[in-house]
Amino acid sequence: MGKAIEARLLPFETHVTRMASREREDDHGRILGIDTLYDQLPLHEIVVVSVPLSEQTRGLVDARFLAAMPHGALLVNVARGPVAETEALLRETSSGRLRAALDVTDPEPLPADHPLWTVPGVLITPHVGGASSAMFPRMVRLIQKQISLLLAGEAPVNVVLGAESVAG
Repeated sequence: MGKAIEARLLPFETHVTRMASREREDDHGRILGIDTLYDQLPLHEIVVVSVPLSEQTRGLVDARFLAAMPHGALLVNVARGPVAETEALLRETSSGRLRAALDVTDPEPLPADHPLWTVPGVLITPHVGGASSAMFPRMVRLIQKQISLLLAGEAPVNVVLGAESVAG
C-alpha cells in the first residue's frame, strides 16, 4: 500500500519519506527504520500511516506520536483503526493543532454521536477502498501473478506477515 501511495504522490512533486520496521535500500532509494520515527515526525506536514495491525503497531499513533507532529500537520490513517489512539487524536484535533483524514477509526464503525464527527479539520471517509469496479480485475491479476510465482518456485509478492515461512 505504501508503494501505491508513493506512486500517486510523486507526480505532484512531493517529497516522500518512506519508513518501515527496519532501515534498508530498494530500487527507489532509502527507507528509514521505525527507530527514526520521532526524529522525522516534526519534519513533515503530512503523515500517512499505512501499517498492518499488529502488537507492534497497535496504538502507534498515540499522544507522543501526535505531539511530535508540527502544528497544522495532517495525519492520514489508512491503516487500521486501533493503530491510532482515538482519545489522543480527539484531543489534538479538537484543539485545532492537528488535522486528520481517517479512512479507519476505533471503534469502527464510529458511533453516530462520537465527537470526531464534528471536529473541524477532521475528515472521516467510509472504509470501502476495495469496493470499486476496478477491484475484481485487480484481484484476478494479483491472484494469477501469485500462482505463477509459486509455480515457478518464487516467493509471492506483497506478503506482510510470515514471509519467511511462505518463501521457504
